[in-house]
Amino acid sequence: MIRFAAASKSYRVDGALVPALEPVDLVIERGEVFGIIGHSGAGKSTMLRLINLLERPSAGRIFIEDRDVTDAQGSELRKLRAGIGMIFQHFNLLSSRSVADNVAFPLRIQGGVSEGEITARVDELLELVGLTAHARKYPAQLSGGQKQRVGIARALASRPSILLCDEATSALDPQTTASVLELLADINRRLGLTIVLITHEMDVIRRVCDRVAVLEAGQVVEMGAVADVFLHPQHPTTRRFVAEADHREGHGPEFSGVAGRLFRLSFRGEATYSPVLSNVVRDTGVEYNLLSGRVDRIKDTPYGQLTLAMNGERVEDALAQIRNAGVDIEEVAR
Repeated sequence: MIRFAAASKSYRVDGALVPALEPVDLVIERGEVFGIIGHSGAGKSTMLRLINLLERPSAGRIFIEDRDVTDAQGSELRKLRAGIGMIFQHFNLLSSRSVADNVAFPLRIQGGVSEGEITARVDELLELVGLTAHARKYPAQLSGGQKQRVGIARALASRPSILLCDEATSALDPQTTASVLELLADINRRLGLTIVLITHEMDVIRRVCDRVAVLEAGQVVEMGAVADVFLHPQHPTTRRFVAEADHREGHGPEFSGVAGRLFRLSFRGEATYSPVLSNVVRDTGVEYNLLSGRVDRIKDTPYGQLTLAMNGERVEDALAQIRNAGVDIEEVAR
């Protein structure tokens, strides 16, 4: 659906070129939710704005549905942008217009749509985002979550095939964030939209995305399926994001006084809820001390990750049995 071909972006500052995004080669598949995560200044927003050409790449090419759009201008550019919706961190609603008029605004700008068609589309979208009863209210009368739902409805008005989300939940409280992410996941399933979401929170990626790219200083330092990246982060930046999502700083010093060998077990799918450790203790007689753990979901897939210390003569037999049950094992260095 979207392809970056060695696409990069630099800005001229005081006569010098400053790179914001190093050359990126990246494919985003049709219908997936693709996350881009990075700290402030990593290049996330620049990367997002290259997709709808709010920023032009300094080098390389951008393809949408296998069509090179890098140099699109005029009517071609307007048609491209009509097929790409965008929702924003701070909502960007028109305060002097009602909820219904905010949602209708893109259709009126687009032209060629009758008032009857606009009304029907607005009603359909407000029902989709759960705001039918608020159609005549103004943004000042809405909560943050309601404002973001209006932003989502507005972004969908022209029936786009791509939806860009620019830190869409960072201004919301945790409960509202969860409801907005649930809405985005539902929209992805029902409408088959390709969603590109940027954030600095790994928990947002975990809840809704299929794949993720990790940015650091304008470079993609890690990329893959969310479950693989979340459970087995390779780059230090990714490991920091995962640690923040797990509300922990690290594993070494806090376990320094624990006896035995330390292991991190990663369960996925059905193995998450199976009594693997109970079976291992019964069969091998090893002892284990559970030091930390989490059981949750990565999008629709259950997962668990446990850190434990293991003692006994048959530790290797126990590890083999755990692996045979479909559990990944990583020995933790002290």
